[in-house]
Amino acid sequence: MSENKKLVSDRIVDYLERRGVEYVFGLCGHTVIGLLDGMSRATKLKFISTRHEQIAAHAADGYARLTHKASVLMCHLGPGLTNTLTGVANASLDSIPMVVICGDVPSYYFGRHAHQEVIMHGDATQYRLFEPIAKRVWRIDDAESLPYILDKAFRLAESGRPGPVVIDIPMDMFSYETEDFLWERTYMDSHETIRPGLDPDTAMKIAENLVNAKNPVIYAGGGVLLSQASEELAALAEFLEIPVARTLMGQSCLPDNHPLMVGQTGFWGLDFTHSLTKNADYILAIGTRFGEADSSSWYPGVTFDERKTKFMQIDIDPSEIGRNYPVEIGAIADAKHALKQILAAAKTLVPEGKKNPELLAAIAKNKADFKKSNEAISNDSRFPMTPQRILKDVKEAIPEDAYIFTDVGWNKNGVAQEFDVNVPGTIHHCSGLATMGFGAAAVLGGAVAAQKQGRIALTLTGDGGFGAANPCVMATAVEQGIPAIWVVMDNSKFGTINGLENGNYGHAFGTVFQTPDGQSYNPKWEEVAKAYGVDSVRVNSADEFLPAMKKAVEMAKAGKPFLVEAPMENIVVPTPGCWNINDIYTPKAGIKNGKLRPDENGEFHAPDHGHTHKA
Repeated sequence: MSENKKLVSDRIVDYLERRGVEYVFGLCGHTVIGLLDGMSRATKLKFISTRHEQIAAHAADGYARLTHKASVLMCHLGPGLTNTLTGVANASLDSIPMVVICGDVPSYYFGRHAHQEVIMHGDATQYRLFEPIAKRVWRIDDAESLPYILDKAFRLAESGRPGPVVIDIPMDMFSYETEDFLWERTYMDSHETIRPGLDPDTAMKIAENLVNAKNPVIYAGGGVLLSQASEELAALAEFLEIPVARTLMGQSCLPDNHPLMVGQTGFWGLDFTHSLTKNADYILAIGTRFGEADSSSWYPGVTFDERKTKFMQIDIDPSEIGRNYPVEIGAIADAKHALKQILAAAKTLVPEGKKNPELLAAIAKNKADFKKSNEAISNDSRFPMTPQRILKDVKEAIPEDAYIFTDVGWNKNGVAQEFDVNVPGTIHHCSGLATMGFGAAAVLGGAVAAQKQGRIALTLTGDGGFGAANPCVMATAVEQGIPAIWVVMDNSKFGTINGLENGNYGHAFGTVFQTPDGQSYNPKWEEVAKAYGVDSVRVNSADEFLPAMKKAVEMAKAGKPFLVEAPMENIVVPTPGCWNINDIYTPKAGIKNGKLRPDENGEFHAPDHGHTHKA
C-alpha cells in the first residue's frame, strides 16, 4: 500500500474518530468484515457487539438520546439489515439521530443472488427497505464519493428534525484504496449546522398573544428536549406565569415538580391538565406533532378544542406545522432559539412580567390531591406488588439524575402520568413506534453514555417487553462491561392490551402467559439472568423490593449489570382521555366510524372512556 493511500475501512474509522464518535453498535457479518478489520486497528473507537441487530439499533438509539449526537449502527446485509428495521424506524419516529452503515454484496455480484442478497423489484435494491423510515439513504457506487457522503450523512442526521440516515456499502468497497486528497474536505468541514430562529416580528406577535391571552397554555413536546431548551422553557413560563402541559415525549422538559408543570395530556393524561388545555384561548405548542395518544384522538373538547383555542405552533420540521390542528401562527424554528426570542419580546411588552397566584395555587392543590389519591396504593404491601408501589420504591432507591428508559405498558404510561422526573432529559420513552422491547435494549447504550458521566441507567420494562427484547441483551452487558439495570415488572401478561380487551370484550384471549392447562407461566427471569452471568433478585414480598433496588444501584455504580424481577398485579393506568379504538368496538352516541358527529343542535359531545378500560 502506497504512503498516500489507505483502505476505505481505515478511512471510515479515521473519519469517525475525528468526528468524536466513540462507539459503533452492531453485529458481525461477512459483508462488514472489512470494516471490522479497520475497527480492529482503531485507537479511540470501540465496537459494541450485540447478539441481535434490533438490540444494536435500540442500543444506538439509547446512546444518542443521552449524547445528543448521531450514534453509529453497523449491520450486515439480508437478515442483518431486516433485523435493524424496527429499531431504525423507532429512532426515526422519535427523532433520534443515527448513521446506519450497511454492508452489501460485492458490487460485481449485484443482482445475481449472491449469498443473502435481498433482491426486491430490481437489482441491488436492498437499501430501499429503509426509504420509508430514514431521512436519506445512499448506496455507494464509487468509493471516492464516501468523504462527501459521510459529511452529508452526519450533518443530515443531526440537523433539522434529527433522524436516521443509511449508507449502503458493497463489501468490496471497504478494501479499496483511496488517496489522501479525496478526504481533505472532511478536515475542513465544521461538522456544525446553525439552527434557525424566529424572525423578530413573529417572535413579537407570539409574545403579544401570550401576554394578552386570558387562559394561555404552553404545550411542550420532545422537541424541547432534543434542542436542550428546558432552561429557556422555564424562563418564559415563569416570566409570564403560564402553565406548561406536555406530551409523553416531553416528560422532564420541565421538572414534574415545577410549580407551572401541569402534566401529561391525552389518553393517559390528567383531568386537571385537560381542564386547562381544552379551555385555553391560546396554546403555544413547541416541538410536538400533536400525536393521537397525546391528543385523545383529536376529539374536540377532550384534550384540545380548536373551536375555543387558537394554536401557535413552532417546530423544526415544516411538515408538522398544522398537521392536526389549524394554526394562527406556524413557525419553523429551533425550540431553544425561539423560546429565547419570545421571552425577549415579552420583556419589552411587560418588563415586570405577569403574575397569576390563583393559577399557581390551583396547580399546587391539584398536585397535592393527586399524590394523596395514590398514597394508599403506593404504600400497599400486597403481593404481587401494585405498580404504584414499584414506582414509589424505584423513586426512593435511584439518584435523581439517573437515566430511565421505559418500555411499553405501565412502565411507560403509568410513569409518564404519576412518576415525577425532576432532572431534565433523564426519562426516555419510545412514543412514535411504541416498540415493545425498546427499553431493555436501549438501556445498554444509555448505560454506556451514563457511565462516562458518572451516572447510572436503568430500564422499567414489563415481562412481555423484556421477553420481546431478547434476553441476550444481558450477554452484551456482560461481554462489554455495561452496568445496565433491568427492572422487570412481571404480571404474566401483555397488561395494557389485556386491560383494553377485558374492558371492551370481557375476556383476555391471546394476552396472558399460561400453559395449555391454564396455569400462569413465565420464565424465571432472575434465573435467566444468572445463566447469562448477571446478578439478579426476584422479590417474594413488597418489602423486599426497595432493598433489591438499592443493591441494583450499588452494583451499577460498581460497573456491573443487575436485574430485579418484581411480580406485579395488573392494575390498569387511569385513562382520563380517550382513544378511538374504543369507539370502533364500543359505539357511543354521536360517534360514527371513530369520528365525532354533531347532534341535532350542531353541538359536539366528548366521549367518555372511563368505564371501558379496566383490569
